[in-house]
Amino acid sequence: MNYTEYGKKFLVVTFGALLVAIGMNMFLIPANVYASGFAGLAQLLSKLLEGVAPFLSPGIVLIILNAPIILVAWNKIGKTFTFFSFISVGMMTVFLELVPTTVNFSDDILLNAVFGGVIMAVGVGLTLKYGASTGGLDVIAMIMSRMNDKSVGTYFFLFNALIVITTGAIFEWETALYTLISLYVTTRVLDAIYTSHVKVTAFIITSKPEELREAIHNTLVRGITRMPAQGAYTNEQKEVLMIVVTRYELYDLQKLIQEVDPEAFTNIVETVGVLGLFRKS
Repeated sequence: MNYTEYGKKFLVVTFGALLVAIGMNMFLIPANVYASGFAGLAQLLSKLLEGVAPFLSPGIVLIILNAPIILVAWNKIGKTFTFFSFISVGMMTVFLELVPTTVNFSDDILLNAVFGGVIMAVGVGLTLKYGASTGGLDVIAMIMSRMNDKSVGTYFFLFNALIVITTGAIFEWETALYTLISLYVTTRVLDAIYTSHVKVTAFIITSKPEELREAIHNTLVRGITRMPAQGAYTNEQKEVLMIVVTRYELYDLQKLIQEVDPEAFTNIVETVGVLGLFRKS
């Protein structure tokens, strides 16, 4: 990945972090509705500890919660993913401190829950789509999704049920129900933007098969099938590399192809199912 790509990824991750902070501080927190994932957990813990440790704002609690998760991501998912996830968490912490919570667009709790959930989901989805995460449950959900072929949104909803139950038990069930609405909206929007459980098959026609095979194997733990090919017009001898990957790996695959053989022709098709060996983790 060149510096231009790093810069683009940094901007997207930063923008995603800003959207999460806007969704929380301008919609959910003013309406006493709780966010999804570790952001909601940080919001809940900050509320519970405000009498004992008022300095523990949601942003500070968020980065504390994410520290061990980032280490898990480093070992389970990859260094580049972890690096940009760390940037995402850091920027979220900054934006959560900077974006005001005094802005009140509406007194309708339902509107705040829906719009807050949508804005947060767009931020998380964009971050995931560009090969990073907002930390916390993003990482856990992605690992579980890779292992069991369920959608990221499904795991988000299951994990976040704990936040709903805790919110209802500690505060009031009306707040918990509005939180549930926000979580459901976040889940559906997130799956619309980012579907890591979907697999795709890439057919790569290249004149640099060995270099590309080595680059892919150094980054992705996926099998590759090599097939001889000949151009019908040029009669040039090439090879077709066929590889099945998940949607979240597609971004890295595209960058590898562009770096190794920019002239390669790649056809990417959605895969209905895979029979046989397909490593999920």
